[in-house]
Amino acid sequence: MDKKSLLVVGGSGFIGSHLVERGLSLGWSVTSLGLKKASLGKKENKNFINFSVDLNDKKALTNKIKERHFDYIINCGGYIDHRSFLEGGEQVFNTHFQGLLNLISSLETSKIKKFINIGSSDEYGSSLAPQKEDLREQPISPYSLAKVTSSHLLRFLNISDNFPSTTLRLFLVYGPNQDKKRFIPNTILGCLRNKSFPCSSGGQLRDFCYIEDIVDAIFLALNSSKVDGEILNIASGEASKIRDVIEEIHSLVGRGSPKFGEIPLRAGENLELYADISKAKELLNWQPKINLTEGLKLTIESYRGHYD
Repeated sequence: MDKKSLLVVGGSGFIGSHLVERGLSLGWSVTSLGLKKASLGKKENKNFINFSVDLNDKKALTNKIKERHFDYIINCGGYIDHRSFLEGGEQVFNTHFQGLLNLISSLETSKIKKFINIGSSDEYGSSLAPQKEDLREQPISPYSLAKVTSSHLLRFLNISDNFPSTTLRLFLVYGPNQDKKRFIPNTILGCLRNKSFPCSSGGQLRDFCYIEDIVDAIFLALNSSKVDGEILNIASGEASKIRDVIEEIHSLVGRGSPKFGEIPLRAGENLELYADISKAKELLNWQPKINLTEGLKLTIESYRGHYD
């Protein structure tokens, strides 16, 4: 039997690195593609290929992958950036949407079994919670507009060309090895360092899902023809108040001093952003296994001794 081949775009990032590890653990041939080369730490693996390339450099991208065959592609490239259009947002839009166009046009698409694009809860904008996939999107930034445009492009390609694509809209993902500037690691580190650190008022409701549950859902989607052409929310399906999450981290760590109300809300920020995950449960037979408290404990432990 031929070994399954997986391309992870953004394989050096938080989600991408976990996807690389999962693919290799299954014995697949895994290629990581991104601005930075992915790291396996001290481990070496003959099934792992590592490329560094900018998706917006179509010529360089094509030269890297034009003669390579991939059964599965997961695109989690790009970065979260809420700048307005006039403050650099055009570049944000191009990085996500033009990068996707370049990627698809550089691939040998006829043999692809599944193309997973990682979407975002930001696509829902100010829509009422719980957000469901059939809501009309209301993007509020170039980043969320690029994600919405990508979702519709892939749905169109599935209809017009039978392209086996699926968009998975992730809400707030957390876990070990996340960028330290993100909300949960930043809060954990503030507490571990026993510092005072600024927070918003904390009244927002958000949906947090642990990284291993996210990876489970993505790999189920890779192997399911039921979700071709679909958009699915992948999240916990539970609303958590930001202040409660901060206070739980503070309690679990046992030190630190969060200062509520010192960070203003973003313009247009939706105060209630949490998912309806019934579609993912039905089509993927998936639901999260790790609750927020357990996930926070695992994440805190991963940072102990590594927070200087």
